[in-house]
Amino acid sequence: MRQSSTNATPNEFVEEVELSGHIIDSLILPKVLDIITGLGGTFELKQISIGQARHHPSYAKIEIHASTAEQLNEILNEIYDHGARPTADHDCRLMAADVDGAFPEGFYSTTNQRTEVRLDGQWIEVADQEMDCGILVDPEHRTARARPMSEVRAGELYVVGHVGVRVFPLERDTDRRLSEFMGSAVSTEKPKNVAIREIARELHAQRKGPGRIMVVGGPAIVHTGSDARLCELIRRGYVDLLAAGNALATHDIEQAFFGTSLGVELSRGTPVDHGHEHHLRAINRVRRLGGIRAAVQQGVLTSGIMYECMKHNVQVLLAGSIRDDGPLPEVETDVLEAQRQLRRAIRDVSFCLMIATTLHSIAVGNLLPAWVKVVCVDINPSTIIKLSDRGSFQTVGLVTDVEPFLRALLEDLDELEKADRRSSGS
Repeated sequence: MRQSSTNATPNEFVEEVELSGHIIDSLILPKVLDIITGLGGTFELKQISIGQARHHPSYAKIEIHASTAEQLNEILNEIYDHGARPTADHDCRLMAADVDGAFPEGFYSTTNQRTEVRLDGQWIEVADQEMDCGILVDPEHRTARARPMSEVRAGELYVVGHVGVRVFPLERDTDRRLSEFMGSAVSTEKPKNVAIREIARELHAQRKGPGRIMVVGGPAIVHTGSDARLCELIRRGYVDLLAAGNALATHDIEQAFFGTSLGVELSRGTPVDHGHEHHLRAINRVRRLGGIRAAVQQGVLTSGIMYECMKHNVQVLLAGSIRDDGPLPEVETDVLEAQRQLRRAIRDVSFCLMIATTLHSIAVGNLLPAWVKVVCVDINPSTIIKLSDRGSFQTVGLVTDVEPFLRALLEDLDELEKADRRSSGS
């Protein structure tokens, strides 16, 4: 039953909600008000308190008026995902899944932001936060977690509707140099040297922190002759997890065996005779040896990105696609199993650098919670736009070619490491 109001006319449906936190400087309040009016409702600000300093929270109580119950529900469903919650608390509603692999009708669809559900009067944090999932609740153990549709089993209890669910929108960091300078807007005209310097500072800080650094890479890293730069990042400890497809690993190994990528000699930029066969011959050789790690252990693969990952204990997750030749033995061709492996691997990731791959970047972005910092570097601005449109709004983007980006990044990291050595007296 919707909350009534003395200000409501007989033909109006009303609900009172509240917002709290940094709702002014994070633009959450104006966004919520815009949603209300955009969906045909009206509002009355019953109470508002604005924090006077950056660390002070703000508060707003809003009374929403709609002409129909359906319109009010639509408004509430939209604004709840931005942190609005009813002033009268209710427990979440649970419904059992009746078939494997599908949520109950009316299930709550998660965002990538921190979420809690109310169970028996207490708020419980949702674990394994991820967008586009349902919320599996175990009342006996008082746990809740995001669960993908493919993992649903009949009899499990899932949250339906938005009642008893609250979302905590990501607020701006106190150190906002990277996000404020770059933002999520895409532009080829921003001063890239300054942006890359901020990315280097973030990487440098992340390497010293408790989280892991993830790189999502595409084959253009090899095609553009940038593989040596990525190898250097790996050797210096700036990569803990590498996610890619069959193509990056294949062309990296092709380059190590034959000095070519897609049959083009990288040192000269010219195609070689029968070079189009090289990637297949590279795959075949590795398959005969039993895999990439076996090729390294047997001394056959002695250079390249895959070699450096194996030598420096970088976790590598390779996911297949219908386009793959071979594929290499380590490539997971079951897409659902590849998702499971990624979900397990990213739980302690705190920073993700996406380089020159549209599909893999979007796939990984869908799995990352909003508090993981994401930087996407691509010559194609649509990659960054698609990431943001899909809900990975925390992504900051840099439109540039791979090789000059990685070269400048390493130069800035050199300066930061030199400053570390000077400060330590070594």
